[in-house]
This record gives sequence, C-alpha cells and structure tokens, in this order.
Amino acid sequence: MGNQATNNSFAFRLFKDMQKDNLQYIYRGIFSQNITDSILSLTESNLEKSGESSKIKKRVFTIMVEGLQNITRHQEMDEKVDSSSETGIFIIQNQNNRYYITTGNPIFKKNIADLTGQLNKINSLTADELKSYYKDILNDNIISDKGGAGLGLIEMARKSGNKLVYDFVDLSENYAYFYLNTEISQGNEDASPTVQKATDSLSNIKEVHKILNQENIVLIFNGIFNQESLLNILSIIENQMMEQNLNLKKKVFNIMVEMLQNIVKHGTNSYEDGSNPGIFFISQKNEQYQLYTGNFIGFAESKTLKRKIDYVNSLSLEELNDFYEKSLFNFQVDSSKEAGLGLIELRLKTQKELLYHISTYNDKFSFFVLQTGVE
Repeated sequence: MGNQATNNSFAFRLFKDMQKDNLQYIYRGIFSQNITDSILSLTESNLEKSGESSKIKKRVFTIMVEGLQNITRHQEMDEKVDSSSETGIFIIQNQNNRYYITTGNPIFKKNIADLTGQLNKINSLTADELKSYYKDILNDNIISDKGGAGLGLIEMARKSGNKLVYDFVDLSENYAYFYLNTEISQGNEDASPTVQKATDSLSNIKEVHKILNQENIVLIFNGIFNQESLLNILSIIENQMMEQNLNLKKKVFNIMVEMLQNIVKHGTNSYEDGSNPGIFFISQKNEQYQLYTGNFIGFAESKTLKRKIDYVNSLSLEELNDFYEKSLFNFQVDSSKEAGLGLIELRLKTQKELLYHISTYNDKFSFFVLQTGVE
C-alpha cells in the first residue's frame, strides 16, 4: 500500500497485542528522576480523566511512586551484558475492573535469595501484620544503602490489598531481570486476592517485553495522545535521549514532535470518551534509528490520506518547498492533492519519502503507521 513502512506489520501487531491486554501505558528505557517525574505527571493526568474514585487514584499513584523508586534505586549494571536487557520497564494495565502495575529492572543474582525471602514474607502477612512489620522496620531504623529495607514493597502490598507477584529471568552469569506485578482492585465487589490473574498478567507482559528487546526498541509509548499528554511524552523523550546518549540532534527531536503532533491533530477519537489511542516508538539498528507512530483514522479517510502522502512523496524537494508555501499561505491548490502541512514539513525535515501503511481495523476505522529513519 504505497510506500510501505518496512516494519509496519510489527507496529500494528504490537499495538493490537497491547490493546488486547489493555496495556494502557508502557515505558521501556533508562529511568532517572526527571523521567519518573514525567511518567508520574502523564499517568496522573490520565487518571484524572478516567473518572476513577479519589481512593483508587491515590492507591494507583502511591504504588506507581514506590514502583518507579524501586527501579531507580535498584537498576544495577556494572558489566557489559546484552544492552537490550539493561533498561527498565514500567507498565500500567487496566483489565477486568482492576489495575495492574508492573515494573522490571536488572539486579545482581546474589541479591535474589534475600529479595525472594522478603517478598515471600510480605505475601504471608495479613493487613494488620503488614502494618506492624512496617512500623518495626521504621522503629529499628533498618535502612540499607539503597534507601530502604523493603519499605516500598511493604507499602505496595498494603495499598494494593493483594499479593505481590514476581519473577526472575536469567540475563548473564551475574545478573537477572526482576519483574514485579501489583494488582489493585477498583471496587469492593471482589476484593479477594487473585494471584492467578496477576500471574497471567505478568506472563503476557513478559512476552511483550521480549518482543521489545528483540526489536531493540529504545523507547516506546502506548497510550492516549492529546495535547496535554504530548508535553509529558516529549519531556520523557528528551530526558531519555540525554540519559541514554542517543546522539539524536535537535533536527531529529523536531521530527519526533512533528510525528507526535500528527497523531494529536489528525488521529481519530475512536474511544467512547473521545480519547485518541496510539503508539510511538524508536528502534535502533546499528547506527540508524527508526521512528514509528501508529494511530486510528476513519475508514473513509484512508484513501484520501494515501493520496495526500503519495502526492507529497512524488514531489522533488524544490517542488515540495513551493507546494509548502502555497499551502501555508492558502494559495489556490488542487484540492485532490492537498496535504496537511505536518506531512509536508516532515518530508522536508527528513528529506526522504514518507513510509507508511494503512491497515483495515474494522468497518469504521483503519490503522495508520508512519515511519521514518534517522542516521
């Protein structure tokens, strides 16, 4: 379909997998204080619009804070291992009237026994016993060089009211990857612990994470795109670029802004609440970065969009500049060849043809994937 995005099937499949498991938000990359602050702001904004009770929002936010702090405190790498496994992961899932918050990060294998013992003890305690255990640690002033002696884990168990589900995956001789999944009930109709559901949730997330590692996706955002969330997403991306030394110049950042703005401005509000779901990710292959966006468009609009992009791709850079000026100043142009200024600017900035793919989603919507490469 036109200039095919070389990995469009993967982008669409990844989006569908995340939608199927209701993975509302996923971030894979380096974690720093600036990045975690932006993640918290983004999620807090989404929670405000979700209509959840203040009690549930507070629980989710508290567990998010503890989970993110756990990653930044304990992401431990001091030897060269597969770089795709070095990064942390943070995921929020909303499924079957429950929230699931999953974190993952590398740890030393020598710490697994202590951590397992700590988690098993926390899972064995009642709510009252957890409260006493928390006070005992505070009173005994048992603080490690990492900033706590499981206080965060205890707090996550207390606030969620459920067991903490965890797993370790082998990375190298000295390292393992630690996954932690916390379930938060959204109502009182079924407040009993559902370890099997949380275990299934974690199992699915590990499969998605495996795909992200295989494709070496250095940054990914899946969730709701609007002008407010865009600011937080861009803040996360900017900090990620700095933390991970991606060496992406200002020009590249501007290209990302253009691609993300394209979702915000032109994506179809396909949810009943008017929100605009989409996906954005960057994969790295050797010295080249591939940037992808994916979002819904109206099924009837797909032919028009295809015609617009094909026309923009058919122009030389000189013709493109001329066409841009005419479009910018609303001079008379052939309506059959009109294109959004964003698409024209994107091609001018990349100086490459726009790669895209439009897939049928259902009788109302198509899914539009846009890709560009940066060396």
